[in-house]
Amino acid sequence: MKNLVSFLTLLSLLLGGEQCVSAQKCSCRTSECCSKYGYCGNGPDYCGPDCHSGPCTGSNGVKVGDIVTDAFFNGIIAKQDRPNCAGKGFYTRPRFVEAAAAYPSFGTIGSPDDSKREIAAFFAHVAHETEKMCFIEETGGQTFCNATVAKWPCAANKRYYGRGPLQLTWNYNYGEAGEAIGFNGLSNPEIVATDPLISFKASLWFWQQNSHNPFVSGKGFGATIRAINSIECNGGNAGQVASRVNYYKDYCNQLRVDPGANLQC
Repeated sequence: MKNLVSFLTLLSLLLGGEQCVSAQKCSCRTSECCSKYGYCGNGPDYCGPDCHSGPCTGSNGVKVGDIVTDAFFNGIIAKQDRPNCAGKGFYTRPRFVEAAAAYPSFGTIGSPDDSKREIAAFFAHVAHETEKMCFIEETGGQTFCNATVAKWPCAANKRYYGRGPLQLTWNYNYGEAGEAIGFNGLSNPEIVATDPLISFKASLWFWQQNSHNPFVSGKGFGATIRAINSIECNGGNAGQVASRVNYYKDYCNQLRVDPGANLQC
């Protein structure tokens, strides 16, 4: 009997281990957090410290401003190769750090190296989209109104072309970003190009909605390219993809962290 009990105990531990390994894949719903043990759910045990992905409220203790130093931030601007860049003086490190504080899970999930990688990924896309923080808004901007999105009807004579560090685009993105941040994105999309704090907040909002979870879940930098501009992927525009990847590798190198795998989309 004693041997049977020992066997059953061992079998239970083995099966339990299999369940734990399976759970650690953690393919949670978007409304759930992936805990440090690899389980999906909500509340402090799942979304608190060491939360792996999802709407995490915890933190690994990293301060984004300690990684995004003056030297790192201003070093991007210093490499602008166009005269009279509108973004010079508009995009500033203090406004970025202030905006990032509104998104406590940005750059604070996983290990300190994971934090560096996410920050490098964000700024890689910023540098690509704005030519090293030179442009505040897209040149020759189109209307970008999707009238089929009933919740966010386009306002008369308003255009929803790319503005801000990640070039926020389309009426529905302006509407949702405005609702989350506290401005009227449909009637006043221009504020994303005139208020630097809102400009950074809008881009960080977009990142958190579309790129944060894929990246911190371990899908790599390529997943963030697909989330931001899927048209470039699968051979759509190899040159644009290469540009984003090169910025990412450069910033990872500056932050002294390995860029990881899956760089291409």
